[in-house]
Amino acid sequence: MNFYIDISITQSLSVRELRLKIKNKEYERLPDSTKNKLIKKEDTSLKDFVKEPIIIKINSEYEGFNEKVLQKIILEDITSFLKELGEGFSYIDHEYKIKIGNNYNYIDFLLFNIKYNCYVVVELKVVDLKKEHIGQIEVYMNYIDKNIKNINHAKTIGIIMVKKNNELIMEYSSDPRIISREYMFTY
Repeated sequence: MNFYIDISITQSLSVRELRLKIKNKEYERLPDSTKNKLIKKEDTSLKDFVKEPIIIKINSEYEGFNEKVLQKIILEDITSFLKELGEGFSYIDHEYKIKIGNNYNYIDFLLFNIKYNCYVVVELKVVDLKKEHIGQIEVYMNYIDKNIKNINHAKTIGIIMVKKNNELIMEYSSDPRIISREYMFTY
C-alpha cells in the first residue's frame, strides 16, 4: 500500500506508529475522492485527509452525553484527536469567544493547520447533520477570515463532527470549505 509507505517517509513514523495507523485503517477511512486523487497523483487539500469516521478515544466514563461532554472527552487526549484529523494540526483554543454584534458566540475548537497554512473551525454536534449547522460554521469561518487570519493565510476550513452525516445536505451546501464527518468512540 503506497499510502502507508508515503506517510511513513513524510511523517518519519516509527514501526509502532505505522502499525497503529494500519490497525486504525487510516487509508480505508479516507473519502473515495481522496483515494482517487492519490492514485492519479493529483493535488490534495486539507479536507481530503480528514477521515470518516473520526475516532475519538474515551478514557473515562460519563453520565449523560452532550456537546460539552464530547468536548471534554476530546480535550482529555487532544494530541490523539489532532493526529486523527490529519497532519499539521495545532490546537489554539476551545470555546473560542467571538463577538458578533451584541452577542457572544463560542467556537467549539479553533485549530491551525501548519501544512496548509489555514485556520480550522471545528463544531461538535451530538445529533445528525442539519442545515443549520452549516450556516453556523460558515458564520464562524467568515468571522475568522475577516478578523483573525492575515493575508498570508489560506481561507479558513470548517469541520462539523456529527453523530450521523447527511450527504444530501452537504451536496447542496454552497461553501466547499465546509466538510462534515461522523465520529465514533474507541476505548
